[in-house]
Amino acid sequence: MAGLAVNVDHVATLRQNRGTRYPEPVAAAVLVEMAGADGVVVHLREDRRHIQDRDVRVIREIVSTKMIFEMAATPEMIAIASEIKPHLVTLVPEKREELTTEGGMDLTRHGEFVAKAVAQLKGFGIPVSLFIDPDPTQVELAKQAGADIIEIHTGAFCEASTEEEKKKRFAEVLAAARRAKGLDMGVNAGHGLCYQTVGWFKGVSEIDEFSIGHSIISRAVLVGLERAVREMVELVKQL
Repeated sequence: MAGLAVNVDHVATLRQNRGTRYPEPVAAAVLVEMAGADGVVVHLREDRRHIQDRDVRVIREIVSTKMIFEMAATPEMIAIASEIKPHLVTLVPEKREELTTEGGMDLTRHGEFVAKAVAQLKGFGIPVSLFIDPDPTQVELAKQAGADIIEIHTGAFCEASTEEEKKKRFAEVLAAARRAKGLDMGVNAGHGLCYQTVGWFKGVSEIDEFSIGHSIISRAVLVGLERAVREMVELVKQL
């Protein structure tokens, strides 16, 4: 059965927008675990637009499931990861001008650079996942780079405007997941997934864990965080 990791970045976004000390992403991490999630995800961006260094360190200390640290493959972030020792690092591409992560890592262009970052992190005893588009070539290159896991970028599938396009994009996600399993890699999926789109994965055994943030935090505004997480946990259990 697949797991669910919940990204609490947008709790920090609300806090940073007003420059207050609340809402508190650390408290959100506690509630996420109490509601049955299998892990907490935080993305410490270079510009610190939402999650802050203190959030990362405290969340790492208090989680009883696992803490997944999303980060760019930069010396600064590698140094932070080596200090806090998250349960998993997910390397993601990062641009200052983007609203959120817009696509997977391009390993055809940056494979050698990424492989060096992967080796450094694994040298500190930290498992590494690479956030990539659902492309068999990228899967192969992720394996070559030394990644333990891939996280498939599901944005194109989730944002498809027609049923035909959605089916096509979903088939790409499945093909990438199956190729990764054939290479003995773990497979996570995330970006844009919501209470409706997650149902497409019913019967798909190749996905080990879903990483979901925006839709859960958005629903939490209306029904509360614990209920929003529990509802998603139940949906994932039914897959």
